[in-house]
Amino acid sequence: MALSKKQHTSTDQQAVLDAQLLLWHHTMGYVKSMALKAALDLSIPDAVHQHGGSATLPQIVTKVTLHPSKIPCLRRLMRVLTLTGVFSVHAGGDDEPVYGLTPASRLLVGSGMNVTPFLTLMLGTVFVSSFFDLGEWFRHELPDPSPFKFAHGRHIWDLADHDASFGKLFDDGMVADSSFIMDVVVKECGDVFQGISSLVDVAGGLGGATPRPSQKLSRMWSAACWISHTLSPMLPLTPM
Repeated sequence: MALSKKQHTSTDQQAVLDAQLLLWHHTMGYVKSMALKAALDLSIPDAVHQHGGSATLPQIVTKVTLHPSKIPCLRRLMRVLTLTGVFSVHAGGDDEPVYGLTPASRLLVGSGMNVTPFLTLMLGTVFVSSFFDLGEWFRHELPDPSPFKFAHGRHIWDLADHDASFGKLFDDGMVADSSFIMDVVVKECGDVFQGISSLVDVAGGLGGATPRPSQKLSRMWSAACWISHTLSPMLPLTPM
C-alpha cells in the first residue's frame, strides 16, 4: 500500500514537471524564431554557403558584420540554430566546431528556391507585433476582424500601399513564397496543367506565380490581374 502511494505521488510529480516543461516550451518558443531572424539579419546562411557549405566560427565572422565583443554570443546563437536544425555541426580540427548547411538552411541561400525574403517578412516587427495585443483584440467589438489592423491601424494591403519600405518587404516575401510553392506544384503535380492553354493569376502582387507553369509547360499563356498598389509594373499578356 505504501509503495503504491509512493508510485502515485511520483507519477503526479512527473505530470507536474511535464506540464511545466510544456509551458516553458510555449513561453520560450519565440527564442527559436528570433535566433533564425538574427541569422538572416547577419546573413549567416550566406556566410556558410560562401565557404562551400561548411564553415568554422572564425570563417563565419569574416563574412558577417558584428562587433568583436559579440563573437562569444555568436557561438551561443549558433548553438541554438544547430539544436533547432537550421545548421548542422561537427568537430573539426583543434576541436573547432564546423557548421554546415542543412536542408532547411539550403532554402536560405542561392538564387533558386530561396525563401529568405518570405521569412524576413514573417519574422519582421510589423507582422510579429500584430500578435502582441491579441488578448486585447478579443475584448473589442470591431466591424473588421483583423488583429493586424487593430495593431497598425491599416489592413496589410493598405499599409503596403502607404509604407514603401514595408511594401517592398511584402512584395519580395510574396514573390519568394509564390515562386517556391509553384515550383513544387509544377514538379510534383504538373500533369494537372496538361491541356490548359492559359493561366490567370487573379489579384496577384508582382505576378510571381503564373510564370512558373508557363515556363515549364510549352504553349501556355500567362497573365496576372494585379492588385491596385502594384498596377504600375503590370506586364502584358505574353505567349510562352
